[in-house]
Amino acid sequence: MKTKFKILIVISSLLLITSYFLPIWYISLDAPQYPEGMGMQIFINDIRGEKEHDLKNINELNHYIGMNRIIPDSISELKYMPFIIGALILLGLIAGISGKKIMLYIWMLVYFIIGAVGLYDFWHWEYDYGHHLNPEAALKIPGMSYQPPLIGSKQIMNFYATSMPDIAGWIIFGVFFIGLAITTIMIFGKKKEV
Repeated sequence: MKTKFKILIVISSLLLITSYFLPIWYISLDAPQYPEGMGMQIFINDIRGEKEHDLKNINELNHYIGMNRIIPDSISELKYMPFIIGALILLGLIAGISGKKIMLYIWMLVYFIIGAVGLYDFWHWEYDYGHHLNPEAALKIPGMSYQPPLIGSKQIMNFYATSMPDIAGWIIFGVFFIGLAITTIMIFGKKKEV
């Protein structure tokens, strides 16, 4: 493997450390009665309101329509995500430092599987919160669900919900695509290596 690829893989792996400090995902809710909007930021091991009382306000609205409260301590994924990201960092460092193609391929395969399972799990979490409603809720609309989109925006009653990667989320996607580009070059590029 070329030295420049090794260095790029090591730097990319280390960039994943940002996910321990910066938000990975956000969900925002905009409505006429909330002109400043409300939002949640999802961190590697926590969910916080974008502003001080946002999570509390979202939970109150959710309770009104029968959704479960969002309680970070009850979400098991937030407990093991730091270990999963740590494993991705370690595998990337091993691939970059060793310079072995097989380690790069293993890193990319594991990265892809974790990413796909993670996105599915997040979609399932949103689905569960948006569809499994308390039948005793104050506001009931037959057939209505309140699931925000996985990525993108959607009108939900009078709320405009947006769900997108946040800073660390974009970095995680970026690192994957850097690794994928290097893998593609390694497989289909010139055979000569430095």
